Amino acid sequence: MPTTMSARGALSAASLALVLAVSGCTGAAPAPAPTGSSAQLPAPVIVELGSIDGTTVTVPLGNVIVLAAGDTSVSAWTADIDDPDVLSFTPGRDDGSATFNPGLTPLKVGDSGVTLTDGETGETVSFEVEVTQG
Repeated sequence: MPTTMSARGALSAASLALVLAVSGCTGAAPAPAPTGSSAQLPAPVIVELGSIDGTTVTVPLGNVIVLAAGDTSVSAWTADIDDPDVLSFTPGRDDGSATFNPGLTPLKVGDSGVTLTDGETGETVSFEVEVTQG
């Protein structure tokens, strides 16, 4: 009889180990949400320089405005910002392998007028930017 009990005990232990192993494989934990540089950024607010004159552009804090230059030179544009505490300007550039449009980055909630000037043609466009809470 002791042999039978030992066999049953061994069989029970083996069965329990198998159940635990299988249940451990089926209950996979969900992947953690991305953080830091792997977190998805919001899509930028893209505006065409040819159609922005006299308008108001609204952008949430934490986002950016891309100023699509169209057929004009991306590096020719400069900006005069009425309230530099609200917005900063990033000039466009062409490094030979890629072209980067000029842009505006909100710094705090508020409003500011912006006048952009094409240094090659003298063309200007003026518009308002309203920065809202992100």
